[in-house]
Amino acid sequence: MLADYHVHTEYSDDSIYPMEDVILDAIEMGLDEICFTDHVDYGVKCDWDSGKTIEYRDGEPLANVYYPHYMEEIKEMQYLYGDRIALKTGLEFGMQVHTIPQFEQLFSKYKFDFIILSVHQVENKEFWTQDFQTGKTQQEYHECYYGEMLELVRRYKNYSVIGHMDLITRYDKAGGYPFEKIKPLVTDILKTVISDGKGIELNTSFHRYALSDTTPSAEILKLYYNLGGKVITIGSDSHRPEQLGAYMREGKKLLRSMGFQYFCTYDRMKPIFHKL
Repeated sequence: MLADYHVHTEYSDDSIYPMEDVILDAIEMGLDEICFTDHVDYGVKCDWDSGKTIEYRDGEPLANVYYPHYMEEIKEMQYLYGDRIALKTGLEFGMQVHTIPQFEQLFSKYKFDFIILSVHQVENKEFWTQDFQTGKTQQEYHECYYGEMLELVRRYKNYSVIGHMDLITRYDKAGGYPFEKIKPLVTDILKTVISDGKGIELNTSFHRYALSDTTPSAEILKLYYNLGGKVITIGSDSHRPEQLGAYMREGKKLLRSMGFQYFCTYDRMKPIFHKL
């Protein structure tokens, strides 16, 4: 069973990969299931029907998913290709505490199989641009990042897994930050996740970013396992054809080596467990 549970299409502002091409490529490479998880980032992006002027970056609209067309196309693709590959409906919620009401409203409008809760920005400041990190010490931006995540999982419950849980490390120009210093915050996050029946993902994009550790780190994965965490998905975080389905088999092998026995897919927000 090979399932890629972090897949982006042209509905994300940072991808031009047509949904049907994603599906045909997934079938060609032998994937059994994929879940579309295109970007929604309230606070830094607006909806198409918000009445606000849509900004553009590198020729692409800096906006959230155009939900009506997205949902309609997924249904059409399920009809056309559902006998060849399982196609699930999801989104990646790039959340901040102050945007929770907008995500609550969005979740109530549509039926989803799967939601990734990610923290892509804090204080409406992006990590990849260094706007968030500027003016803070390494300790301050790590603690602020995980503090935001902790508050989110305490307040918001309509999600399935936390995406790329230590994303801040990808954009940390100061280098590695000692895990022991943020372990108490991470522990509180994971305990909340587990008690709520939620999970985390293994994001295989660490290969293409040439990171020195997995995403999330081996320490976080082991801590999650030792705390009793069982719900885990595997996703490529793909935006381009060469990224789709990448390192799925290696991801399963890695999880087995850490003691995990199952990985999950989802249906109507309920995890389905598959032997690794």
